[in-house]
Amino acid sequence: MRRKASLILLAFAVFFTALSPLMRWYAFPRLAKIPPSQYQTMVLEAKDATLIDYGTMQAEKVPRLTVVQTLKGNVEESEKIEKSAGRDVVVWDGLSYIVGPDGKFVSQIPERYIFDAHSQEPVHATGESVDGDAVKRDGIEFKWPFLTEKRDYEYFDARARITRPIHYKGTEDFRGVTVYRFEQTIPWTRVPLPKKLPVAGITPESVAKTGTQMWYTTVRTFLVDPTTGAPVYGEEQHKEEMRGGTLLGDRDKVTAFAGDVKMREDFIRSTVDLVKSQRTLVLLLTSYLPWGFLILGTLLLALALWLEARGRRPGDPEGTPAREPEPVSV
Repeated sequence: MRRKASLILLAFAVFFTALSPLMRWYAFPRLAKIPPSQYQTMVLEAKDATLIDYGTMQAEKVPRLTVVQTLKGNVEESEKIEKSAGRDVVVWDGLSYIVGPDGKFVSQIPERYIFDAHSQEPVHATGESVDGDAVKRDGIEFKWPFLTEKRDYEYFDARARITRPIHYKGTEDFRGVTVYRFEQTIPWTRVPLPKKLPVAGITPESVAKTGTQMWYTTVRTFLVDPTTGAPVYGEEQHKEEMRGGTLLGDRDKVTAFAGDVKMREDFIRSTVDLVKSQRTLVLLLTSYLPWGFLILGTLLLALALWLEARGRRPGDPEGTPAREPEPVSV
């Protein structure tokens, strides 16, 4: 009975020990993914900002500017693209909507971001766009990969429609979560005007006829939870200028927008709480279960060897060896 029990325990030991790396290196890359129907809203604010009045083309100080950023999963589109791409795809319809201190519309930039549900790498398909213009993204946007590494990544800037490195700057604690700090600088770059503006008659086409151009620069900072790859805090030192042309009269440039845009406090708290709950699911597949199965397999192996050793302990009677028959004398 002891030998039979030890063999059963040995079989379970081998099973759980083999399951440990399979959970981490086979199951996790396939199970961890962004759901296609995910919806999230983020609110950011820039206090004491500078904003252009398109009616007078004068820059004015405003006490607060609010940016409402939404990301809505488009399940129908993701299913269509998955058929041709042959992999799990997420389609996010995003919108950055800016309002002034009086709640009135300032500008908006819609975009469609198509990416791999597991790796967060961009997937190029019909519909990938920023403000109605087709783009071909390189690098990540909005979210880092699961198990983010301490290295630089390529990050897509939707305002400039370009990809530039976003640099790893160190590890720190942010409200009880260990995060990686990433920073990216976009130097002064010519960018298109938003297609929808608050003043009738002011359009990208009408502004282009005057020779006036829009230029933009920003320094962005993200604090990213390395387990889920989700940013728990974001900030941008953002500046836009209108330069040259007859629209500005005798002026060389006018500030269209300038401000330090930060996540609002209530959304920081809710984001941190959400990320803490999601970390548990990722750690379950990458750490808790693999290590648990390995430890369990080791214990079962030790128990099987112990039972086998007890079954063969010294002192048990050994079988008497057969003796050759002795010759019989007559």
